[in-house]
Amino acid sequence: MSHAAALTLPFDTDTILEGLKSWAACESPTFDAAAVNRMMDIAGRELALLGANIDRIPGRLGLGDCVRARFPHPSGETTAGILILAHLDTVHPIGTLEKLPIRVEGPLCYGPGICDMKGGTYIAVEAIRQLLRAKVATPLPITVLLTCDEEIGSPSTRDLIEAEAARARYVLVPEPARPDGGVVTGRYAIARFNLRATGKPSHAGSRLGEGRSAIREICRQTLAIEEMTTEDCTFSVGVIHGGQWVNCVATHCDAEALSMAKRQEDLDAGVAKMLGLRATGNDVSLEVKRGVTRPVWEPDAGVMALYDKARYIANAIGFDIAHQSSGGGSDGNFTGAMGVPTLDGLGVSGAKMHTLEEHIEIASLVPRARLIAGLLTTLGA
Repeated sequence: MSHAAALTLPFDTDTILEGLKSWAACESPTFDAAAVNRMMDIAGRELALLGANIDRIPGRLGLGDCVRARFPHPSGETTAGILILAHLDTVHPIGTLEKLPIRVEGPLCYGPGICDMKGGTYIAVEAIRQLLRAKVATPLPITVLLTCDEEIGSPSTRDLIEAEAARARYVLVPEPARPDGGVVTGRYAIARFNLRATGKPSHAGSRLGEGRSAIREICRQTLAIEEMTTEDCTFSVGVIHGGQWVNCVATHCDAEALSMAKRQEDLDAGVAKMLGLRATGNDVSLEVKRGVTRPVWEPDAGVMALYDKARYIANAIGFDIAHQSSGGGSDGNFTGAMGVPTLDGLGVSGAKMHTLEEHIEIASLVPRARLIAGLLTTLGA
């Protein structure tokens, strides 16, 4: 099957944008399982209407469900096919729509999670929709896996992702395009850490000197951690929770830290540094635990062959795509590290992800949807 069929599919920018807006309007922060499940309901129904066989996979660890959609194919379900891997959770808490309303301003459309990554997920579904309407057969069966916890490192879904990838011949990840419109052929390794400082309580008004503040300890550790950053391995602290009463010296303070490196050996060294942290005083204790980890994904011949096909299709559509290894992990870390040819960053162009200015470039909707359709009609041919 040639990619030529994808070049003539009647994608419509306005129609895609309206559908995407409805997805962005369903707020789905990772830690709100009910909210994520409402989004899974919407996406699962759309995929079912397209004829997919839908599996609703119950969530665990207090997180939301996942949706797996398998499209019937003449070769049967045992044939290794194409896995479209995407997440529907976002970093934006419920109520963000009040501060970041869905709106069009010139060439941009704003909204929570609209770029990372509801935009890419929606155009992947739209690519399948247009292929089905045009009765264009794909050489390989297609499975769509929508997950619930990518924004926190996929602690409840990594096993599911790897199990599906093991059955796939290719993995396509519609995370946002790179700033230059390019795609991702590798990602850095990432490790997360949970820290807890325990101090000594006292009354902050009358017995301040008797206390030992856990908050102060975490503040000291935060400075020390971030000062460990080098070109090879970065360290940052993104979450701190401590204390209950302003008139009490805090007994406990918790923090979450992140380390990222281009090479696995550099991350391993960074992990050793983090686990080797010690309290700065005898009256305060510090505990450091390693959290979820994303392995380094380095491009191999299979990945580059997949990229070459994507670039050829993009050129036929009328644009070019560069490739790069990228920071900021995705579930492509897992599938790429397994050796399954994976292409990431296939989603829409946009910027300001994870902020109150998150937006997409509306003009990228149709070309990127057409690129995904072209890959679906070409891979395995």
